[in-house]
Amino acid sequence: MTSDDEQQARIELRAWQLKMQRAPSFLNNFARRVQVRLNAFLPEKVHQAITSAIKQMVRGVLFGSQHTTGKVLANATFAQRETAVRGQIRNYRTMATAEGAMTGAGGFLLGLADFPLLLGLKLKLLFDVAAAYGYDVHDYTERLYLLYVFQLAFSSQHTRNATYHRLADWDAYRLTLPLNPEEFYWRTFQQEYRDYIDLAKMAQLLPFVGAAVGAVANYKLIEQLGETAKNCYRMRYFAAESLQSRPLPPRLP
Repeated sequence: MTSDDEQQARIELRAWQLKMQRAPSFLNNFARRVQVRLNAFLPEKVHQAITSAIKQMVRGVLFGSQHTTGKVLANATFAQRETAVRGQIRNYRTMATAEGAMTGAGGFLLGLADFPLLLGLKLKLLFDVAAAYGYDVHDYTERLYLLYVFQLAFSSQHTRNATYHRLADWDAYRLTLPLNPEEFYWRTFQQEYRDYIDLAKMAQLLPFVGAAVGAVANYKLIEQLGETAKNCYRMRYFAAESLQSRPLPPRLP
């Protein structure tokens, strides 16, 4: 990767980091209050479908790595990894857009089916991005890292600040993780995600406009997850690069 290209990646990463660390604005607080009220109008079936899908997704990530399909990209340059990730985001974005349009056009029942289907695509994207950056998700802590990336992408600014700091200091934070994956507190995780997407997705259940809403919402959600994952792994890459280039302390006589 040329120095100019790497510098551009660093600039993009820095802008993203500043965005992740912003304090909640008035609009963030207002949107949070509106979201709570809107949740009360959604049918209970919708809430149950989302909650069940998220719970199964979290358990699947914590207790197994069966979702991985690609091999870890080893001995690759940073440019090659970035190219692979951009292609993956593009492919999953296309699949999610088509899936959202089809389920949105199918009415209420198919609209409900979109939630677990979209979750599956998001999860698969995360595993593939991790492999492209050279991380082996057979390691339980790497799978937990993916869950925090997911939470960072789809949570309110209140939760986002705390989640970002965990990821920014991951090498230290991972040492504090429980050995038992059952101790992961998934309820907060699923509530944040559910609150985040309800507003974007509930219009997909409406007749006539469901197909268009489903296609656009899925496109944007996959795009957001992909960009979040890419910057999280950029952050790890540059941190490791900085550590490797740090001079060794002088030897004692």
